Amino acid sequence: MTVYNAPLRDMQFVLHDVLDIARYSNLPGFADATPDVIDAILGEGAKLASNVLHPLNQSGDREGCARHADGSVTTPKGFKEAYDQFREGGWQGLGFDPAYGGQGLPYVVAVAFNEMVSAANMSFGMYPGLARGAADAILAHGTDEQKAAFLPKMISGEWGGTMNLTEPHCGTDLGLLRTKAVPQKDGSYKISGQKIFISAGEHDLNDNIIHLVLARIDGAPEGVKGISLFIVPKILISADGSLGARNGVSCGKIEEKMGIHANSTCVMNYDDATGWLLGEEHKGLKAMFTMMNVARLGVGLQGLAISEVSYQNGASYAKDRIQGRSLTGAKAADKPADPIIVHPDVRRMLLEQKATIEGARAWMYWTALQADLHHRSPDAAERQKADDFLGLMTPALKAYLTEKGFWHAANAQQVLGGHGYIGEWGMEQFVRDARIAMIYEGANGIQALDLVGRKLPRDGGRGLQAFFSEVDQFIAENKGDADLKPFLDGLAGAKEDVGEATGWLMTNGFSNPDNAGAGSMDFLHLFALFCLAFGWAQLAKAAVARMKAGDKDPFYANKLLTGKFFLARILPDAKAHLAKLKTGAEPLMALAAEAF
Repeated sequence: MTVYNAPLRDMQFVLHDVLDIARYSNLPGFADATPDVIDAILGEGAKLASNVLHPLNQSGDREGCARHADGSVTTPKGFKEAYDQFREGGWQGLGFDPAYGGQGLPYVVAVAFNEMVSAANMSFGMYPGLARGAADAILAHGTDEQKAAFLPKMISGEWGGTMNLTEPHCGTDLGLLRTKAVPQKDGSYKISGQKIFISAGEHDLNDNIIHLVLARIDGAPEGVKGISLFIVPKILISADGSLGARNGVSCGKIEEKMGIHANSTCVMNYDDATGWLLGEEHKGLKAMFTMMNVARLGVGLQGLAISEVSYQNGASYAKDRIQGRSLTGAKAADKPADPIIVHPDVRRMLLEQKATIEGARAWMYWTALQADLHHRSPDAAERQKADDFLGLMTPALKAYLTEKGFWHAANAQQVLGGHGYIGEWGMEQFVRDARIAMIYEGANGIQALDLVGRKLPRDGGRGLQAFFSEVDQFIAENKGDADLKPFLDGLAGAKEDVGEATGWLMTNGFSNPDNAGAGSMDFLHLFALFCLAFGWAQLAKAAVARMKAGDKDPFYANKLLTGKFFLARILPDAKAHLAKLKTGAEPLMALAAEAF
């Protein structure tokens, strides 16, 4: 019973008015991405998401994937046909290198499309999403022969892809992995071991699946320094490019999960499977992180997407469901009760979602644009700055947006009351599906440690200082605009809080590393609120400009009202996170382990 309508107006507003991506027409791929072309692409993508993918969301959840006696896996009814439409539409290669069959459009446009896919059907979106991540790793680290052999069919959507990291005895600590790789005379390797939690590990959507597998070559150093990455196809490829014999790769079972039932999360067994080294020996994590960084942005996008679809359904219900009367008098006198949208606490839940979603979309798309600048700008300094921004933003986007995605889904479920708890209404599925995003691709606590322990101090704090300069420049350029003053003041205050938190961590984290660990999640939330404040300041600037130009569309006035809710009711949380961070490790570490 759920619905999904792609928020095209909001997407177009961010792309055209806020980011003004047309001004990058000098960069490869951007010249073809005119506003009309982008709008046409997103319009067609919206039809696919709303009319094809979302109607399969609830049925796919109920049916799930099935593993058969021969180890093969089938996806739920309708998924294969939907994937064929996806493939035939060329959607997999939207932002990929044209040399391998991609369309070469800006990555930020692909991100907007992927938001729609994830919101419409999170489980479905994981299949092409993982294949795209594997293709990115091969593009970055593969030999010319490997690129030619694998990329065209992965980008056409004929072949899928996965990433295989986790093993039964180790999760995040990959230094403990046991999967081994034995060199062969022909330059290949024999891969043996077991991997768990492998999303899209086996299924019927693609003719072949290209697994990227972390393993340790015989005699390699212990720990993460001895890990290598291998390309291991499900079906071996003949010299002429045709499919040959089945490789020693099999699905041992499908994991029984809380959510994302329509995605085949597999236990994968490698029994003397033939694989080829991707990148350098013992440098597997470097190669895998190419895929993981893309995946982490994709998971952050899942958080935004699940927020959007759950919000849409919660808001629709609140405007239709009548119950009780407004505290200030009847608002629907012709009805026996008022729609619950009149009640302040219902509005609180919905506005917290709406204000975060809109600010987060600006933040996410701005970050995706940095990826385009990093890869396409002819200016080395601009490429470096964009790379610094990507490193800084990725852990915060992943952790914050997935946490908010889960809580937004839960709040939208709350809006529906008892109906939200009943399966046929679909809201409880959003809650179940959203939960995994806080865990996979590096649990959110790991993202917080990465932000504080690696990204903040990297290159002497160059990334954060560059972001501070970007914000300072924005404030200076717009300080004379009275309409923007509340947004600029909020942004400046959040920047000051982040600066104070950073200074505290620098002073106290070195003397006691537990101080950094104890404050890492609060710092991540504080930093994310600062980024949302920057997103909202940019949204407000674009809306005010439209209004001053004489555009009377209420879209822009409503945008400012939503932004003012963010300033009044969400941004103040930054002060609380700063206060908690500064209490240090003592309140967390004082209690003896035996007392738990």
